[in-house]
Amino acid sequence: MADSFDVVVIGGGPGGYNAAIRAGQLGLKAACIDKRGSFGGTCLNIGCIPSKALLHASERFEEAQKEFPKLGIKATVELDLAAMMGHKTKVVGELTRGVEFLLKKNKAEAIVGEARIASPGKVVVTHNGTTRELEAKHIIIATGSDVAPLPGVTVDEQQIVSSTGALSLTTVPKRMLVVGGGYIGLELGSVWRRLGADVLVVEFLDRITPGLDGEIGKGFQRILQKQGMKFMLSTKVTGVAKNGDVLRVNVEGANGEKQTIETDIMLVSIGRKPFTDNLGLADAGVTLDPRGRIVTDAHFATNVAGIWAIGDCREGAMLAHKAEDEAVACVENIAGKAGHVNYNAIPAVVYTAPEVASVGKTEEELKAAGIAYKIGKFPFTANARAKTIAATDGFAKVIADAKTDQVLGIHILGANAGEMICEGALAIEFGAASEDIARTSHSHPTLSEAIRQASMAVEGWTMQS
Repeated sequence: MADSFDVVVIGGGPGGYNAAIRAGQLGLKAACIDKRGSFGGTCLNIGCIPSKALLHASERFEEAQKEFPKLGIKATVELDLAAMMGHKTKVVGELTRGVEFLLKKNKAEAIVGEARIASPGKVVVTHNGTTRELEAKHIIIATGSDVAPLPGVTVDEQQIVSSTGALSLTTVPKRMLVVGGGYIGLELGSVWRRLGADVLVVEFLDRITPGLDGEIGKGFQRILQKQGMKFMLSTKVTGVAKNGDVLRVNVEGANGEKQTIETDIMLVSIGRKPFTDNLGLADAGVTLDPRGRIVTDAHFATNVAGIWAIGDCREGAMLAHKAEDEAVACVENIAGKAGHVNYNAIPAVVYTAPEVASVGKTEEELKAAGIAYKIGKFPFTANARAKTIAATDGFAKVIADAKTDQVLGIHILGANAGEMICEGALAIEFGAASEDIARTSHSHPTLSEAIRQASMAVEGWTMQS
């Protein structure tokens, strides 16, 4: 006999577990199914969390080597990669167990197994040869995304690795070739460069981080190059051959010029694709778009009554916090409330050193839309706090509507940008003007003063530069 639930969530990542938790909070009987056996999805297990643990540790390692002497600190530093990986594993374990605790606390059942929609309202879960049938008034698909493959290249997670393999290397490679100049490739490339690898990034487009504001992206690349990372833009990988412990990677430039590059490790990081395989979507009649994403309306409902989708498996940015926001909104809609997500106010962060953070519209997007705007910028070289902590690379940029002064976008290249961008998200959420930020007192000395000064610069009255 099938067990009955109000809401069954397929996928235990940030979208899935938050949906189940919110359902429990609203008094709905909920279950969350995850086939990995360790809840938290890609983010907690093999994505955001382990990468940030290694980014932090590797940044401290390089800081101790290169920056401590500038501050009058003498130290002898030695890398213990096994211990660094142990720190990463410990953090992942604590957080995944925390998710299981939160599900239990909010009376949502955590179910381990592979889920398939047998029909609208019915989910079959298989695990270790056993089968369990669930009946559900509502099914939420939150299966996330998977690594996008590079045509003609087989990832073995040993020499040719995805982000998963790059998080678990047992030795520091002498050379690493990163295919793709997006967030993930640059973050993981930064980790291994700091630990001693010679890192080359090969990007098909003529710029890195194509979703970022163009001016920010150019400044970001200059800083990464100054740190030692190398770039080949407008270049594609056409093939790779193994020669013992060495990889011979064939690349081709936009002008047709071909060459072969030798490397020890190749990281394939060209993006992600929605994970919708083996879910029974076709049998259930759920519509997918040409990119394999589940089609939903503005309230996250699919074309099949009672089936919903959130996170990476539907349209939009593939970000954990976007999935979390959609999870809450979707469940609230199911419960008869007014769930809503403001996509203009969802920030994005690259966790390199310095960090890059962005929220709202870029200059390129506003130009394409024909929207008149004005800009204010402020460099961290003129920020007192940045001076004191020797973190003067980068700048803050505020974009406002030319007529109304409403903040349309905030972009930061600098230390702690990922924390500071929340002020920009809040400003956009509340419909603030740049003058609102400019006339809001900011603690001194802080890095966040750069946002205030950039807001002042929108109207031309910057006080500190």
